[in-house]
Amino acid sequence: MAGKPVNIKVASYNIRKGIGLDLRRDPLRILRVLQEVDADIVALQEADRRFGARASALPRVLIENHTDYEPVPLDVQTDSIGWHGNAILVRRGIKVVHHDIIHIPYLEPRGVVTATLSVAGQAITVFGMHLDLSGLWRRRQARVIADLAAAASNSSATVLMGDLNEWRSRARTFREFGRHFQILNCGPSYHATRPIGQLDRIMHCSRLLPSGYGVHRSAVSARASDHLPVWAEFALD
Repeated sequence: MAGKPVNIKVASYNIRKGIGLDLRRDPLRILRVLQEVDADIVALQEADRRFGARASALPRVLIENHTDYEPVPLDVQTDSIGWHGNAILVRRGIKVVHHDIIHIPYLEPRGVVTATLSVAGQAITVFGMHLDLSGLWRRRQARVIADLAAAASNSSATVLMGDLNEWRSRARTFREFGRHFQILNCGPSYHATRPIGQLDRIMHCSRLLPSGYGVHRSAVSARASDHLPVWAEFALD
């Protein structure tokens, strides 16, 4: 007999190093937005400060005390929750089975973070990314990531999330991902004051059945970053 499908909510959010549109760095404001979205798994971009030791823009103690999330341990920097700004947060109780960082071709420093998680006994692999500003390098990065994620989808449900930095709906970046994955049309998430760009994307394999998706708009999210969060709900069959 088939088991009951597991419902899961994911989100992707470029937090601009915690700096809001009022130019104040306010990590608690970012955490309030995450509480509003209420996802089980969150991929963050620009989660580290740009200069110096590149410490986390979201201090671990604030995450621990003000949310139900835990950062996936990437074992790269002790003072950061991310790598090249990418981080994954999971709701407490979700087991991290495996985690890794992925080096990709780049013009400017970029990378991908990934984790395989156990949600109610079912495996889901997550890829978090922030792609290059250059269209040529975005296509190269998309090809590498899509092929690695396709291999992962052979053994577990797979979802890819992040800021793709891609404005054109017919770009080759999407064709690379579209070879293996469904790309959700969550809606425009950039710029937060007047969203016109669908830069933030969620993509999934056929093991995940979407039941809803969109952009999270609220009074707080409109000020917390220059991006709005995108989210999706799935049934994991």
